[in-house]
Amino acid sequence: MIENNSHNENASGAQLIASRFVEARLAARALPEFPGAIPRDLDGAYACQDAAIGLWPDDIAGWKVGRILSPWLERYGEERVVGPIFRRAVRIAAAGAVVDFPVFEDGFAAVEAEFVFRLVSDADARQKTWTAAEAAGLVGALHFGVETAGSPLATINALGPAVVAADFGNNAGLILGPEIPGWRERPPASLATATFIDDRKVGEGGAANLPGGPLGALAFLLARNARRARSLRAGDLVATGATTGIHDIRAGSRARIEFRGLGAIDCRAVRAVAAPHHRLEARIPC
Repeated sequence: MIENNSHNENASGAQLIASRFVEARLAARALPEFPGAIPRDLDGAYACQDAAIGLWPDDIAGWKVGRILSPWLERYGEERVVGPIFRRAVRIAAAGAVVDFPVFEDGFAAVEAEFVFRLVSDADARQKTWTAAEAAGLVGALHFGVETAGSPLATINALGPAVVAADFGNNAGLILGPEIPGWRERPPASLATATFIDDRKVGEGGAANLPGGPLGALAFLLARNARRARSLRAGDLVATGATTGIHDIRAGSRARIEFRGLGAIDCRAVRAVAAPHHRLEARIPC
């Protein structure tokens, strides 16, 4: 009976945290602090994320993968953290155009230069561990793109990976660039990137900065999601990790992310606005 009560309390806590984050996101309203007790481990954090996915009024179009660095790596024992990318938050980059993306006023917002897989096959739901070579068999294309990281909670990264995982992996969208031809024959070192905000270079790097390259990130995601009964499907987009760093941005600022020899994405942060109130009423429990 004690174990059942503990389980029910944990589930209730995850649901409350999820509802507060979803309500804040839909209202485009900042949160002054984490809305509850910070989960003690990543399994508890993903329970919050799963509850929030159930409340969010959109379908999953893919997933983001981010790194966990020291000292958090030693505490949590996982090298990466994952979160959903929702369909209406995917924007397509067009040559010569500036892509606007929303940011939470008084929350957290950043841009990240990323390489993005598009899957062509469903993952086997029975497979719980994956190698990079096995993961490569699911891939139909590799694109360059920009993760627009974001949360109503300004301190999300400072509070650590459990908080990041709880709030959709600190994801607020994806800007998808063109497909990269011949990517399977290209070494990660040839996929170089640079990020500029308001014409100032703030970071440079490339796919070689990701442990195991982009395929290492995909293999991790496949295994992590298999443990959550969230297998990846054909058509899913997978943003594989920040290659130049996580670069804070404010509404009104512009970013240019360059992918050497491939092109660039120009984007602009704009203030997020609230979703229609009927979505809040329909989705958020009292």
